[in-house]
Amino acid sequence: MTRSVYLSMGSNVGDRAAHLRAALSDLDRVLTVRRISSLYRTDPVGVTDQPEFLNLAVEAETDLEPFELLAAVKQVEHDVGRRPTFRWGPRVVDLDILLYHDLVLETPELTIPHPELTRRAFVLLPLAEIAPRLIHPVEHRTIADLAATAPGSAGVHRLDAPQPFKPDSA
Repeated sequence: MTRSVYLSMGSNVGDRAAHLRAALSDLDRVLTVRRISSLYRTDPVGVTDQPEFLNLAVEAETDLEPFELLAAVKQVEHDVGRRPTFRWGPRVVDLDILLYHDLVLETPELTIPHPELTRRAFVLLPLAEIAPRLIHPVEHRTIADLAATAPGSAGVHRLDAPQPFKPDSA
């Protein structure tokens, strides 16, 4: 059965835009990408002594079950060049599953909705651009409403026009 999923993507190492394009291209092999937000330049969170991130949000459809999707996302990260470092450290690419249909899941390996979703402006603002009326299955509020009150929004800046950031663009 096909399910709608929402992902967050970020990069703050090397050619950030190229890393995001590569990840989108790889994702397009395992998901059907429907919408991609604009690119956002964002301040780092947690460990602040590192380069700024580029972030975006993706709406896609998948036949993969949640843990299969997690494995696919981790494989894309690895293929693009991510290697283990320290928590909140610099990353070639970081992909997070934000929402999987209306699923609520909490396991040691995977929590959906993403547990930090409601507290991260760098995730909520791009997500609100592509899915403003989407209802968070735990908070029972729209993504637009959550984004409007997101802490840290001053450090999030949209870089491109509302046209999607395409995986194959230069």
